[in-house]
Amino acid sequence: MAIKFVQFISLLLAALSLTMESAHVLELPQKMQYDAQMYAAVNTTLYRYFAIVGGVYQIGAIVAVLVLAFMLRKDGASFHWAAGAALCLVLAFLVWLAVVAPVNGQVAEALRAAPSSVPALWMELRGRWEGGHAAGFMLQLLGLGALIWSVLPGPRRPNA
Repeated sequence: MAIKFVQFISLLLAALSLTMESAHVLELPQKMQYDAQMYAAVNTTLYRYFAIVGGVYQIGAIVAVLVLAFMLRKDGASFHWAAGAALCLVLAFLVWLAVVAPVNGQVAEALRAAPSSVPALWMELRGRWEGGHAAGFMLQLLGLGALIWSVLPGPRRPNA
């Protein structure tokens, strides 16, 4: 029963975490057409809770999948898929830390120090910010796919 619970929590948190990056990717074509004022207005207001809630989802998913991989360590293929899922989720978080978070920090500092500079700053940094989210999406998608594969039952023999 414990493993089913960890599988459930892992799947739930990984799926919820993917929703954040999926939203960014789905919005990307439209947002890249926005002028500086519109882009800054959207990005400084719309995503206020993404980091808070998304962070809980993402860190929670990483922890849960690592626990699941540990629980499956003697289960061959299931372990390898769960470990691969954990690796993808960790890499997605590292991409966020290395690529997206610094942009968020620069924009937050500009909002405090010189709010009128924010639209131009977003125009300068948006390729990095959007690209970081797109890369995170791909890694999280791979991670969720590997996680799903790890929990699917293995092949069964047909009844004779």
